[in-house]
Amino acid sequence: MITPLRKSEFSHASVPTTRGTLRVAESFTSRQGEGKLTGVESFFVRTSGCNLRCWFCDTPYASWDPRGTARSLESIVGDAVDSGLQHVVLTGGEPMLPKESPELCRMLRDQDLHVTIETAGTIDREMECDLMSISPKFESSTPDAHDHPRWSLLHQQRRLPIETMRRLIERAPQYQLKFVVDTPADYPELLEIARQLEADPADVWVMPQGSTNEAMDRAQTWLRPWCESHSFQYCDRMQIRWYGNRRGT
Repeated sequence: MITPLRKSEFSHASVPTTRGTLRVAESFTSRQGEGKLTGVESFFVRTSGCNLRCWFCDTPYASWDPRGTARSLESIVGDAVDSGLQHVVLTGGEPMLPKESPELCRMLRDQDLHVTIETAGTIDREMECDLMSISPKFESSTPDAHDHPRWSLLHQQRRLPIETMRRLIERAPQYQLKFVVDTPADYPELLEIARQLEADPADVWVMPQGSTNEAMDRAQTWLRPWCESHSFQYCDRMQIRWYGNRRGT
């Protein structure tokens, strides 16, 4: 491992040169709004491209209509260090999809940065990280078969590979499961996934599906008591509380 660099010593040329590039939809500084590190100031890297198509996806520019710019791994790491923050969140889209992502994670951690990977848990890659944040997708996340026949089928086939999720959890120094619940009809599947993954309730975070404070307020009345009854962690999607449903947050 190379010696971590202080911000004042860092230059993009200081990062070991690689030939890899990664398509990035956006990068920004914000507060983590979900899970164990809620409230922690972080530098976010959102990769573009996803192997799923959740109907409620709030980042269509990284999935349904993937956009972005090819960035060198060195420039991404440089921006993360220049942010002055200790925590980096690799998100998407699906950040496990690009073959360059493992190298990016290695380079970030070589700079002594804490790395969280936010993934749906459908792709098995060995990725160095400090927190593996897995968000399994319920059957109810599947897009309408009439409107999107191809993606409806692919989404169903890909969305829940339990063995892949187990391997990601086993390799990670720390993990969390993040579930986005649309209605109480999702409860049985959530319980079954948590059982199959042998998850400690302390590592299970449950959030309402919704893009406004009003929607989350309504969901909280039935979702929070249910979480408490199963010793799960209830968490709003706090980035919406803080900033509204907009990019760069």
